[in-house]
Amino acid sequence: MNIGRLAERSGVPAKTIRYYESIGLIREPVRAGNGYRAYAEEDAHMLKFVARARSLGFSIEECRTLLALYRDRSRASADVKRLAEEHIAGIEQKIAELQSMRQALSTLAQKCHGDGRPDCPILDELSDGV
Repeated sequence: MNIGRLAERSGVPAKTIRYYESIGLIREPVRAGNGYRAYAEEDAHMLKFVARARSLGFSIEECRTLLALYRDRSRASADVKRLAEEHIAGIEQKIAELQSMRQALSTLAQKCHGDGRPDCPILDELSDGV
């Protein structure tokens, strides 16, 4: 199948497919006699795998590791679980950071009168560190 069909089958844009090939995340396809890329059904499967992993927030490098583990039939599931748990810890850290940001902004917004006056506690707070 050509890259357009692969993009349709996998749900991954052709530009992203080319990028994944250029960084070695997925294998470069064989070339047909006319020089066009010729993809197999397995390529669509691998792209769907990567797309799903990316939708869960895994980085490109984590996807590379997951693909290697997926292809390695002698892998230990503990290795996959460890990677997932590390990713969960990172997500939890980001959530904590976002909650802290939300709390700080909520506090600032509550201090602001939000009227026609020029004084603004939000801007004052932001400028304190400058």
